[in-house]
Amino acid sequence: MDEKELRTSPKQRLFIILIAIFMVGSIIASYAAIVISGAQGNASSTTNEVDEAKVAEYSETYSQLAAEFSAATQDDFNKFIQYKSNVIAYNETAANADGVQTEDLVAGTGREIGENDSDYLAYYVGWCADESIFDSSYNDNSNPTAFAKILNASLGMIEGWNLGVEGMRIDGIRIITVPGELAYGDQMEICGGTNKPLKFMIMPKEKSGELYDLSTKLDEAYMRYQYALYGIDYDSVKANSE
Repeated sequence: MDEKELRTSPKQRLFIILIAIFMVGSIIASYAAIVISGAQGNASSTTNEVDEAKVAEYSETYSQLAAEFSAATQDDFNKFIQYKSNVIAYNETAANADGVQTEDLVAGTGREIGENDSDYLAYYVGWCADESIFDSSYNDNSNPTAFAKILNASLGMIEGWNLGVEGMRIDGIRIITVPGELAYGDQMEICGGTNKPLKFMIMPKEKSGELYDLSTKLDEAYMRYQYALYGIDYDSVKANSE
């Protein structure tokens, strides 16, 4: 992946917005607020001048970490992708009427996720009633060959997701159907409107060890690169927030 591929396109900007919304209360969203206030109250910590050398440096670092993450998670990807055929269209009216529904495709062998438990990571794919994928851990939603990211559930999830993972075991694979009122309700448009039901296929992992360390580095490298594209010093913003 070269620098040109990494520069933000309209599609990538939409992706960033979806991630910020999807991870309700996440550190990514809080950083966005910090940038705004920091630009007003501490001009010395941010700048609108883009440092092309830093952009290139951060682009290369992100690319290297992305390749490392994809390689390290290939075994998990190979297990998860076997169930890609389960991403199919569904009845929107029924999905909204039936409440949170779950279907276990693989029984996990790890610990059980309990009520209000958010101490885990998760590979995932989320899709709409018409079968279109709105977000996923894949490197390519149409023709995935590896994982590009993993979600940190402790950053905050929608209510339907939290209810749907209860009782699931780490390393299992489960499909969760979330009615619109337990997803985003009328607060935002997704899947072509408001109060839309969503489906997720999820594979939770322990938030520890090499996977957690690598995912943390990857997320930070991505944010550092994205901030640099707008002339913002991510590390200064982060330091001011601590």
